Amino acid sequence: MFSILNRFYHQLGSPKEFYPISTVTTPIFGLLALALFIPGAYLGLVVAPADYQQGDSYRIIFVHVPAAWLSLMIYVIMAVAAAIALIWRMKMAFAVVICSAPIGAVFTALALITGSLWAKPTWGTWWVWDARLTFELILLFLYVGIFSMYHAFDERRIGERATALLSIVGVVIVPIIHYSVEWWSSLHQGQTVFRDGGPAMPPSMLTPLLLMAGSATFFYGYALFLNLRAHVLEENKGKQWVQGMAKTWIKRG
Repeated sequence: MFSILNRFYHQLGSPKEFYPISTVTTPIFGLLALALFIPGAYLGLVVAPADYQQGDSYRIIFVHVPAAWLSLMIYVIMAVAAAIALIWRMKMAFAVVICSAPIGAVFTALALITGSLWAKPTWGTWWVWDARLTFELILLFLYVGIFSMYHAFDERRIGERATALLSIVGVVIVPIIHYSVEWWSSLHQGQTVFRDGGPAMPPSMLTPLLLMAGSATFFYGYALFLNLRAHVLEENKGKQWVQGMAKTWIKRG
């Protein structure tokens, strides 16, 4: 079992081996994301009851919370991939860092935008310099900085190492954002799902929230694999195996 996993791990680490595997896995991620999104959106927007305090405005939670969750999870994945890339010099690990950054930036921006839309009817303002909101904004700048730094270097290897180091150093912001509502006085509500004593939400609201979170997670996998496939082809366009695939596609076309 270990040998099989080890072989699969090294196959994913090789651009040549990764590409045919991604041909199968990419649509699977997309289908799973869609399969969870449809019932999640229906249950959240139609079936779930209105909140007794916030009315229907709370329904933005079914987009805001998954986006906020992915904004943190993606950065952790990037930091782990960056460490693997620096230690074992794995090309695909570097690629995961680069290809995840724009996706993480989109989810972080979505979390900030939906949070502002939710804050207006709840707090009476679009934005406050709350600890969690402020650090989430810094996280957005980190994502943009990582992506921009990679493309700022003419030497690809230098860009990869610089972005990997920034990803690892910047991961300290993740626990700060997560625990900010406990460490500082905050308008932002505390944990409602993963907390001591169980979720503080009824099943009618919790179920669609988890479905939407699962959908967002699989969508990240789908978008990541699409980016990785494009990145692999661009970085290896001079390799014989890529040119061979191109000739095969031309013949089929």
